[in-house]
Amino acid sequence: MNLRSILSYFSNDLAIDLGTANTLIYARGRGIIVNEPSIVAINKANNKVEAVGHQAKEMLGRTPANIVAIKPMRDGVIAHFDLTEEMLKYFIRKAQSRKHFLAPRIVIGTPSEITQVAKRAIRDTAWAARASEVYLVEQAMAAAIGAGLPVTKAGGNLIVDIGGGTTDVAVISLSGIVYGRSVRVAGHAMDEAIIQYIRRKHNLLLGERGAERVKIELGSAAPLDEAMTMEIKGRDLIEGVPKTMTITDAEVREALSDAINAIVYAVRAALERTPPEISADIADKGMVVTGGGALLKNLDIRLTQETGLPVLLAKDPMSSVVLGIGKMLGDMTLLKRISSA
Repeated sequence: MNLRSILSYFSNDLAIDLGTANTLIYARGRGIIVNEPSIVAINKANNKVEAVGHQAKEMLGRTPANIVAIKPMRDGVIAHFDLTEEMLKYFIRKAQSRKHFLAPRIVIGTPSEITQVAKRAIRDTAWAARASEVYLVEQAMAAAIGAGLPVTKAGGNLIVDIGGGTTDVAVISLSGIVYGRSVRVAGHAMDEAIIQYIRRKHNLLLGERGAERVKIELGSAAPLDEAMTMEIKGRDLIEGVPKTMTITDAEVREALSDAINAIVYAVRAALERTPPEISADIADKGMVVTGGGALLKNLDIRLTQETGLPVLLAKDPMSSVVLGIGKMLGDMTLLKRISSA
């Protein structure tokens, strides 16, 4: 057993998908051990953190005036540095299964077009959480590795990762990103579009959790084989009282149309900017879609209609990024080759 192997036993290397919607942590040798909402509830009276993750999400829209539930990540980047630090420390403590003599080596996924300032903020947060080493890798690359694509070989791979805050589209070959683009349209933008549509069309105020449920149950990118409906509950903006009404999948599809169009445009832009040789590879292989947004009904049909390419859903789309980062923990050569400065 060499020195690195001995040291790895006493440390706890972690792969982190620090997402706008959810934070996932993969521990080397143990798999995914944390999968919780990226939400922190704080008491405004004393600035004390009251809850993190699942407990904080339960408080969304239900807290008294002195407690507020905050999402410290916005559009894939840190919006509240101190709260992100507290959240990350909490999740890392939860991920530690035993006392370790060495601080963990941490690898974190970031959006494709993140700024140097945002990168520094994420690094500083990881250092503050007592990391021994910090590496940043692009989420699209991590998602491709997690989805099992042959990223190290000479051949084009098109990955579309639809997360909570951003959609990352990338063309990958030889362990590098030939073309990458990140658009701030993803799961949260879809939730907000549903809230605004129902407010505008039905004068009903729907909460964040209600909008997310509508997206999951009725949301689609192309017409469904059978029409669907569901009951929603909110506050009547005219009468000011609770109200229940029924909406259809067609209405939700209309509400989501702008967000879906933005994702389609990002994919088409990637294809237009891809070198001919790699385009030929992609024409044969098609594209792989990952992230929570990949679960939107008939998204594959819509993308095929718009691009003419076959669309494959990753085996575990919600976890592709963190699984990809986790694989890199065991391959330092690959990690150092693709990590960003």
